[in-house]
Amino acid sequence: MLTKAIKVPLLMACIAAIGFCSWIMKDGYFPADETNPKVSKLKLQPGFVAEHLYGPSEHRQGSWVSMAFDDKGRLIASDQYGYLYRMQLPPIGAPAGQEVKVEKLVVGLPADTVGGKVTMGYANGLLYAFNSLYVMVNTKANNRISNSSGLYRLQDTDGDDQFDKVTLLKKMEGDGEHGPHSVILSPDGQSLYVVAGNHTDLPPMNSYSLPENWKDDNLLPLIKDPSGHANDRHAPGGWIAKTDPEGKSWSLVSAGYRNTYDIAFNEAGDLFAYDSDMEYDLGMPWYRPTRICHSTVGSEYGWRTGSAKWPPYFADNLPPVLNIGQGSPTNLIYVNKARFPRQYRNTLFAFDWSFGIVHAIRLTPAGATYTAEREEFLSGVPLPLTDGVIGPDGALYFMTGGRRLESDLYRVYYKDYKSIAPDANVVTPVITAENKLRRELEAFHGRVDPKAVAFAWAYLDHPDRFVRYAARIAIENQPVDEWKNKALGEKNPQKFIHAALALARQGGKEIANPALNGLIRLNFTSLPESGQLDLLRAMEVMFYRKGEPDAATRARLLTFLHAGYPAKTAGLNRAMVKLLVFLQSPEVIGRTLQLMDKKTEPGMDALGSEVATNSADLISRNPRYGLSIADMLSKAPPAQQIFYAFVLSGQREGWTKAQREKYFRWFDNAFSFRGGFSYVGFVERARQLALKNVPKAEFDYYNNLSGGKKLAGSGRDLVKEYAIKGPGRGWTLNQADSVVGSGLKGMDFETGKQIYSAVLCDRCHAIGGEGRGIGPDLTQLGTRFSGKDILDAIISPDKVISDQYASTVFTLKNGESVVGRLVNEDDKFYFLLQNPFALDVLEKVAKKDVVSRDYSPVSLMLPGLINGLNPEELKQLMAYLVAGGNKNNPVYAGAK
Repeated sequence: MLTKAIKVPLLMACIAAIGFCSWIMKDGYFPADETNPKVSKLKLQPGFVAEHLYGPSEHRQGSWVSMAFDDKGRLIASDQYGYLYRMQLPPIGAPAGQEVKVEKLVVGLPADTVGGKVTMGYANGLLYAFNSLYVMVNTKANNRISNSSGLYRLQDTDGDDQFDKVTLLKKMEGDGEHGPHSVILSPDGQSLYVVAGNHTDLPPMNSYSLPENWKDDNLLPLIKDPSGHANDRHAPGGWIAKTDPEGKSWSLVSAGYRNTYDIAFNEAGDLFAYDSDMEYDLGMPWYRPTRICHSTVGSEYGWRTGSAKWPPYFADNLPPVLNIGQGSPTNLIYVNKARFPRQYRNTLFAFDWSFGIVHAIRLTPAGATYTAEREEFLSGVPLPLTDGVIGPDGALYFMTGGRRLESDLYRVYYKDYKSIAPDANVVTPVITAENKLRRELEAFHGRVDPKAVAFAWAYLDHPDRFVRYAARIAIENQPVDEWKNKALGEKNPQKFIHAALALARQGGKEIANPALNGLIRLNFTSLPESGQLDLLRAMEVMFYRKGEPDAATRARLLTFLHAGYPAKTAGLNRAMVKLLVFLQSPEVIGRTLQLMDKKTEPGMDALGSEVATNSADLISRNPRYGLSIADMLSKAPPAQQIFYAFVLSGQREGWTKAQREKYFRWFDNAFSFRGGFSYVGFVERARQLALKNVPKAEFDYYNNLSGGKKLAGSGRDLVKEYAIKGPGRGWTLNQADSVVGSGLKGMDFETGKQIYSAVLCDRCHAIGGEGRGIGPDLTQLGTRFSGKDILDAIISPDKVISDQYASTVFTLKNGESVVGRLVNEDDKFYFLLQNPFALDVLEKVAKKDVVSRDYSPVSLMLPGLINGLNPEELKQLMAYLVAGGNKNNPVYAGAK
């Protein structure tokens, strides 16, 4: 138990007493006045220096999201919703005051053209190569720009240093934050690689390394996102393709991503992607963290809409190199050309927009793929990172912005960079035997070759998963009649499992019963767990694509599965329960309900949820996104129970009354947990599926038993005492003050109290003796501040933050940072509260590891909390705040 009081330095107390507030405190000393706050907020690894070079927003040039250097060392950047710009940057060490020279590129028109539409811009990706600027436009044609989404090539044909020729290489259907993204150069300098998010239709390709008969292939009941996100999107999701400089021939390289913004090659020619998570899925068993993926030729990474997303252990997709955690991935670069210390060899920099972190991902060859370790290279609060490149000088250049946020351009370089040769960190590629073999197998992807089956078959049982995967894809690219009989006659258990999976994906319905019977005959218990999962996965895909087996095969399958269920690990139980419910097992209900009594099971950490970052540490870095994480961590849903409950929603027969009551009471309890934005909606959709299997005469009973009265009409939220009516607006201070200033007479106390709760004030503040102490007590608010002051604090919560409630950013000796509210300290440790909704959980930071500590300029209070309110609702809320929760306040005099 912590008993020692918080120590407040006398200097800070004196400064607070005279009303002066500084956001920066470094070991008790304050920086000089001339310190640039945009630089001082950056947390860097030791030995690095940061410079703020330019502010596009200050010059009304938009919010920049993509960048590339041209062949003359000039930086080209694009506004997310506007023009391209070209810059001549001052060199490192240039005299103070040397300005960045910026030129707007009016492509295809004279340079001095003013007005009219944006001829080229709205770019999510830029690349200068082949004496051309390649531009990945991401937008619908609109009244500002004629060009819509696609890959364009810009050329200067008359030598005037302006791009006068525009060629559309590939039109793309899709736009917005999940539209077309980056374009990069291949390691051999001969090809282009492009990446697009899952709202971008895969355009016609000349070849497909990954066979294009993709389906959901998941027997977990399909529940699309209740909030509507990506409900009309289907496999293959986000994709990566390769093309030539003229864009004449296109090949699908990899697919199954949610929303990868950027990709990068290492020296070995291996491609990596930084894929995003779906934050609405937090707490659900199919949630997939942001992750680094090794994008091999023909790889599949399993994105599907809603609940159909694939876990990493499915044999027909590949696992990530590293799960990072929650965030919003933007940029990915391989930093071998940086003039950085040698520890940055074999390193990727992965940019997170939401939480303002540049992750350094160190890669180590491991068989046909890699393992990875993460550390924080750079961070800032706030720091909405968009794009970055290594410049010709070996420095890191990066931008912030996006979504019309304030945009800035920075340079980070190693202080002693001159002592590091330009190519000092370019390493000799390590091509392991497994990596070489995988590439040989990938040569058969996307084409028919009479040698493919004979060569690949030998590796279907290879111990390296990436090799096994590549072998199966090589076979699937060949005509199925060429290898169908070979597959059904295979005697090697591991080879037969993967051959059966290939048949499930490529064969006709006639192969289902013989393949399933072949799988049953295998000695299941003699297989390693990975082999058992692969066998069950082959069955699942067979069921999904071929339908129900014949009666005799069904009976044998039930005997086979009953013998192993429940299994020893969580993953095997997930696989088996889906198959048993598909077959309508008479025994699955009782066995599964017993599993649902358990809080955890062995093997939960192998399901793909382990991450490299501390979720609690992210909360204060960006409350807009972090508080949803905080909310979930305060009462996290039991993901394994959710999985079982959702699968059982498809069990039609065999229920006893006691089993049904136990099962439906689980749903009532599930509504008490906290998850992502769509959590309640997902649980409700599964509940409705389960209720379809209840006799009509008993529907009302089980509907009420399972929490039906707790749901709002939409089924996406729980009933609240007050539902905000709106219509809302983006309230400005002047607008709000004019409404409130018109008078707060005759207000209704209960309505104001309910609105106070509806806009989440009670989650952090106490008022009138009720609420929580995460933020300041609001009881005396009306006696200390004017109505306009109160509105200003609500609308712009970052403007003034009491040091009593501010978060602190601790920079450690290793360059990493930790963020939280300092609640206590002793001689050796600081104790931080990182989750405002879990007051009993503290992070301990050793003082010996701390270099500096700074107050965060970001309030935990979210901006825009009142934007859903109409004028009358705003007045009711303000009356309650001014009254300090006192129903006898004069603002309530004369209320009806």
